[in-house]
Amino acid sequence: MFPSPFSRCIPLLLATLLPCAAHAAAPAAAAFFQTPQTSHVELSPRGGHVAKVTMLPGGLSALVVHDTADLGKFKVIIKTSVNEVITSVHWVNEQRIGFTVKNLRIEFEGNQEELAADVDGGNLVHLITGNWEHQQEVTGSSIKVHKLTADYAYFGATHDGSDDILVERYYWNGIDLRPDHSRLYRLNTRTSQLRGTFEGTQPEAVTDWLTDAHDVPRVATSVLKGRCISSYRQANDTRWTELVNGNCLQDERFTPLFLDGEDVLYVRANHQGYSALFRYDLKTRKRAAEPFISVPGYDFNGTPEIDGPSGKLLGIHMQTDAGTTYWLHPTLKADQARIDAALPATTNTLHCAQDCLTAPVLLVVASSDRQPDQHILYTRASGKLAGLGGAHPDIDPEQMGQRDLHRYKARDGRAIPAYVTLPPGQAGGPRPAVVLVHGGPYVRGGYWDWDAEAQFLASRGYVVIQPDYRGSTGYGNQHFKAGWKQWGAAMQDDLADAARWAVKQGWADPKRIGLMGASYGGYATLMGLIKDPELFRCGVEWAGVTDIGLMFSAPQSDASEESLNYGMRTLVGDPQADAALFRANSPLLRAAELKQPLLMAHGFEDRRVPQEHADRFLSAVKAHNANVRYITYNNEGHGWRHEENRIDFWKQAEAFLDLHLAQAK
Repeated sequence: MFPSPFSRCIPLLLATLLPCAAHAAAPAAAAFFQTPQTSHVELSPRGGHVAKVTMLPGGLSALVVHDTADLGKFKVIIKTSVNEVITSVHWVNEQRIGFTVKNLRIEFEGNQEELAADVDGGNLVHLITGNWEHQQEVTGSSIKVHKLTADYAYFGATHDGSDDILVERYYWNGIDLRPDHSRLYRLNTRTSQLRGTFEGTQPEAVTDWLTDAHDVPRVATSVLKGRCISSYRQANDTRWTELVNGNCLQDERFTPLFLDGEDVLYVRANHQGYSALFRYDLKTRKRAAEPFISVPGYDFNGTPEIDGPSGKLLGIHMQTDAGTTYWLHPTLKADQARIDAALPATTNTLHCAQDCLTAPVLLVVASSDRQPDQHILYTRASGKLAGLGGAHPDIDPEQMGQRDLHRYKARDGRAIPAYVTLPPGQAGGPRPAVVLVHGGPYVRGGYWDWDAEAQFLASRGYVVIQPDYRGSTGYGNQHFKAGWKQWGAAMQDDLADAARWAVKQGWADPKRIGLMGASYGGYATLMGLIKDPELFRCGVEWAGVTDIGLMFSAPQSDASEESLNYGMRTLVGDPQADAALFRANSPLLRAAELKQPLLMAHGFEDRRVPQEHADRFLSAVKAHNANVRYITYNNEGHGWRHEENRIDFWKQAEAFLDLHLAQAK
C-alpha cells in the first residue's frame, strides 16, 4: 500500500526519489511560493490516461500524459517557455486532450491560447489565439484562417466522445473592460469547425450557463440592474422560461448550480438563515420544501461529482470547517473508506473520470493543514496507490504549524470565525503575531487546508490569525449583511478584537502584533494602523485600496457599470449619500495619522485596484512617516503571477517583519 504522505516523502514520477526536507531549518520562501511542481492533474474520460502539468528546471513546464495501467509509459505533449503557464487541462475524449496557455508577459486575464493534441502528441491544433490583434480572414461564409479570436475561451468538455469542446464567446458593451454577456458554441478540435449549441435567441446579459448530459445549454443566468435572473429552456425548444428573478444580494431567490439528469436542477437557496442545497423539479417548476443538504452554521459550498454516461449526481465535495465529501453511490462510499484507511493522516478528495463507475482508477488529492496537495492514482482492482507528484515537495509537514478554526466574540457580541495557525514545535507563551486579512472582502477567507502565507509566517515564529470578519460569506446571511457599508467601521473593529482575543488566549505578545493583507486586506491593514496605533506595531499591505471613493471613479478600474451602480453601492456605500463615511474611512485622507513602519507593494498592471491608489497614499504618508517602503512590480496585476515576484515579495516581507516584530522589544 502507499505510505501516508503525511509522514513520508512521496516518490515523484519522472524524477528520482526526493529526500525529506531537513528538520533543522525552516524551508526557504521558495518552498512555499514556487509555482506548484505538479498541478492540473486530470483523468481521461474512461480512466485509461492521466494528465498533469509538471515543472521543469529553469522555470519551464510540461504537459505529460501517463498510461494509468503503467505509469512508466508517458508522453510529453508540450513544453512551455518561461513566459508561459498552462492554466487549464481538459480531456476532449479518451485519445485527445485540450489545454489553455497564458502568456505571462501580458497581464490582461483574457490573452489565453487554446490548443488540443492527441495523447501521442500528434495532430496539435491551435484553436484560439490570445492575441487581440489577430483577426480571422473571412470570404463570404468561409473562414480561411480557422484560429478563433481572443473573444472566445474554453467553457467545458462534451460527453459524446466526439472531438468537440464547448467554447464561450464573450461580448462587450463598449464601456466596461470586462465582457457583459456570452454565448456557447461547439468547436471541433481537429477541424476548428464552429457551430452553435442551440437555435434562436437567448436572454439578455447572460453571464453563466448550465448544460445537460447532451451538452445542450438548458439554464442561463443573467445579471441586469442588480437583479439575478435565471431562465430555462427544454432541450428541443427555442423558448426560454424565467425561473427566478430577484435582487442579487437578497436571500429570497435561488441560484442554479448544476443539473442531475434531464429534469432535476440543484439550486442554492436560503434555509433558516444559511444557504443550503435544494432540488428543483423543472417539470413542475417547484423547489423541494426541505433541503437536500444543509450544514448548521455554514452556507452550502460544494461541487458535484457527476457520472458522465448518465448525467446523474454521484456525490458532492463540500467545505464546512474542513473539506469532506457526501457520496450518494455505494461504490464511491466504499472507495472512500478504503482510501481513508490507507491514508489516515490526510483529507482525501476523490475525483472521478467521466465514466466514474466503470473507470479502473480514481484520482486522489491528499492534503491537510500541514500537507500541501499530493496527487495520487488509486487502482480499484488492486487497491494500489501510486504517487503522481506533490504541489510543494520541499515542504515537510512536521515543520508546519497546527491550524484550527476558532470563534471569538467581537465587541458587539457577534461570533467571528477565525483560523489560527501556531508556529511549529512545543514552545508556548506569547509570541509575535500577525493578523492576516483576506481580500474580497465579501468572500470566505479561511479554510482548513495548507495555506502557504499562513504557514510561511508560522514557520518564522509568528502566530497567524485570519478572521472571517463580518461581511465574509460562508457563515450565514446575517454575518454577510452585518458587513454592508462597514469598511473602516465594524469590519475593522473585528480585526482589532481578533488581536486582543489572541492576547487573552496567551498566544500573542501584545507589544508585537502586526497587520498584513492584500486588496481589501491591504485597505484594512492601513486603517488598522490608523485606528488602533497602540495595538498594531507595523503593517504589510499589497494591492490595497487607499481611497474608497476612487474605487467608483478610477478610469483604469475593471469594475463594471453593473457592479458600480448596484452591487458596490449596497455593499460598500453610495459615493454621494455616503460621502462622509467614505471620507472618514479612507486611509488616503487620514495618512498623516499613520506613524508605524509600513511595507507597501503594488503591480503596475493592476486593474482591480489601479496603482493610483498606492501612489497617492505613498505621497501623503511619506510627508509624515519616514519608515515606509514601497515595492512595485512592472509586470504584475492584482497579485503576483510570476514566481520570482512572489518569492521576492515574501522575502522582503519576512525581513520587514523580522526587524519590526520578531526583534522588537
